[in-house]
Amino acid sequence: MRRETQNVLLVLLGGALLKIGINGDYLRYVRPAHQPWVLLGGGVMLALGALAIVRDIRAARRPAAEGHGDHQHRARSAWLLMVPVLAVLLVAPPALGSDSVERTQSRSAQGAVARGSAFPPLPPGEVVPLPISDFVTRAGWDRGGSLNGRTVALRGFVVHGDRGTLLARLTIGCCAADAYPVTVRLPGGAADALPADTWVEVTGEVVPDTARRDNGYTPDLTVAALREVPAPEDPYEY
Repeated sequence: MRRETQNVLLVLLGGALLKIGINGDYLRYVRPAHQPWVLLGGGVMLALGALAIVRDIRAARRPAAEGHGDHQHRARSAWLLMVPVLAVLLVAPPALGSDSVERTQSRSAQGAVARGSAFPPLPPGEVVPLPISDFVTRAGWDRGGSLNGRTVALRGFVVHGDRGTLLARLTIGCCAADAYPVTVRLPGGAADALPADTWVEVTGEVVPDTARRDNGYTPDLTVAALREVPAPEDPYEY
């Protein structure tokens, strides 16, 4: 690969990072707190590429030194950098969805329970909005039964699999590479006709003692109401 091409590629890669950092697409890949690093990395790459281009233009105007040929080392592997650049600039890969849920075993976040912390009671109200990760963790590990008899509202996307129709959300610690799903089973057929990856808000009550290790900590939810909602700007939970 010629130096000129390498420099242009560096500019494109930096520009791609700046693009997703500014328009919010970075949320498909990393946590919101990482936005400054995405912007900083893109800015540094863009600046380095621009400086290299200026340097090469100036060098081309000077007479070539004697005794130096124009031999260049080939770097074919550098062309692989075009793959993420084109993906970000042209294709804009979507966030992880139902396919990732079907390939990954569901689980609940047990950190607070492992440390012996008690679950706080749910706030008052007829319907309590909850993250799916919080709902699943309480359903599987709260011996006090804070969910029992309470109506909750959950938002996630539809997944159709061997266990029936699920409401799912992907939880990430750092980036999409370490994402794992948390799922809730929706018996009764309320979401069976919806296409996979459809975002919905479901209102209902947990079926006690249905989140177990043998079913991947996937509790059942008795559905009282269900409606389609737009996909959120940030599709993950943390």
